[in-house]
Formats: sequence, C-alpha cells, structure tokens
Amino acid sequence: MAAQATMAVQALTHRATPIALRKLKCVTVDVTGTLIAYKGVLGDYYCMAAKAAGVPCPDYDRMHAGFKVAYTDMANKYPCFGSTVQMPIVDWWRTVVRNSFLEAGYEYNNEVFDQVFRRIYAMFGSAAPYIIYNDAQPFLRWARKQGLIVGVVSNAEFRYRDIILPTLGLHQGSEWDFGVFSGIVGFEKPDPRIFEIALQKAGGVAPDQTLHIGDSLRKDYLPARSLGMHSLLIDRFQTTEHRAAREAGVPVFPDLSYAQKFILALQEKSEAAVTI
Repeated sequence: MAAQATMAVQALTHRATPIALRKLKCVTVDVTGTLIAYKGVLGDYYCMAAKAAGVPCPDYDRMHAGFKVAYTDMANKYPCFGSTVQMPIVDWWRTVVRNSFLEAGYEYNNEVFDQVFRRIYAMFGSAAPYIIYNDAQPFLRWARKQGLIVGVVSNAEFRYRDIILPTLGLHQGSEWDFGVFSGIVGFEKPDPRIFEIALQKAGGVAPDQTLHIGDSLRKDYLPARSLGMHSLLIDRFQTTEHRAAREAGVPVFPDLSYAQKFILALQEKSEAAVTI
C-alpha cells in the first residue's frame, strides 16, 4: 500500500507542471468522510427495513457485502446514479436495492419489495442515517469569513444538496457557496472534470488559487493535484491508506482544525512570495 501511494504521488509529480502559488481564493471540500459520515453500517438499515415490512432479513454483514457488489455493478454500468443515460434516480436505486438483497440471498415478491424499497429510499433521502462532524460547520463558516469561496464536491445525488446537507446544518449561503454533485453534473471523482466544473462555479478561479480537501488519495488528492490545485487529506480513522499517503509526502491531517492551519500557512506563503 505504501509503495502504491508513493508511486501515485511520484507519477503525479512528473505529470504536473509546477505552478507558482498565488493567493488562495477558493476551498472545495468532499462531503462523506470529510464533513459527514454514516451512522453505523449501511447493511443495518437494509435489514431494519425488511424487518419493518415483516419479512426475514439476511445477516447484517451479508447485507452490507451484497450492497457493495450491487452498488459497484450499477455504478460501473450506469455512472453518476444513472444521470449519464437519463435513468430516473429512483429506478437506479431500486435496482441497487433489489440486487443487494439478491446478492445476500433473499428475494421478496414485488409487493413486499416495494414496501422495503420505499422505506430504504426515504431513509437515505433524509438526514437520519448520517452524522455531521463537530468541526464541519465551524470550519466552513471560518473559511467563508476569511473571504474564501467555499464549494462542496461530492460523488452524491441531488438529495445531498436539497435535503441531507441542509437538514444537518450545512446550508448553501452560510456554510458553502456552491456545490458540485456527480448525480447532477454527470461526472464523478476521480474524473478531473468534476473539479474543472467546481473551478468554473467558483467564478473561473485558477487551480493554484484553490485548495481541495477530501479523504481519498485516489478520488480527491490525485485528481485535484493533476489540475494544479492544492490538496490535502483528512484521516479521521488512522487508516493504512492514509499512513502510506503521508509517508509518500501527501499532507494528511486528523481533522479540519488542522486544515485551517494549513490554509493560513498557504496564505502566508503566498503573501511572502509577493513581497520578495
């Protein structure tokens, strides 16, 4: 893992043309894993929905494993929640949910499945399965008070923008200025085009005036850096992947309070460069 992270960072260094730092104007932030997280394990919610409909449910771990297979298959066939082929998002999720249960070894008739699906779809269209990290709102508000444009960039669908984030206390206009959601724009991380859209939404801010914060080397750090943006990773769980990234030279911090210090350091560095 450490070797892979090192090679990825080195490859990026060879591809990217060094750009002189200019004063930071924009910060973009990943959502899940950076600002918010799931409560518990996703399989738990699927099993609870089945039990509420009065039918047997597979083992929670089997359900979670089944979801991973079903979700990955649909994401590969119909990326961005089906938006690239104009598939209604409710149909995309219905297929994922049905195949999740099938992968876990359970099949329900159409009437029962509709009951189960409606519960699951409504649940994940609300803020109930999520928690917001304590440092999320203070950090976003602080960044905006510094005069920075703040955007959220997420591999998520429209309900994150319209329901989930606002319900959790992260509102457009007070915590963030613009959002780029894969289910809406038709591109998803690690495709650099989702970051290009973010730069456009920020008013055409230059990449070297933008910092992206996320929790994935592959989906956040590498594609952002490939465009010349600054980037750092948040490691809330001390994972092996993040340890390897840190050893490879990636800025990795335990929470957003450290990201705040990183931003201040970038601003000081840009000001020093101007005065020299």
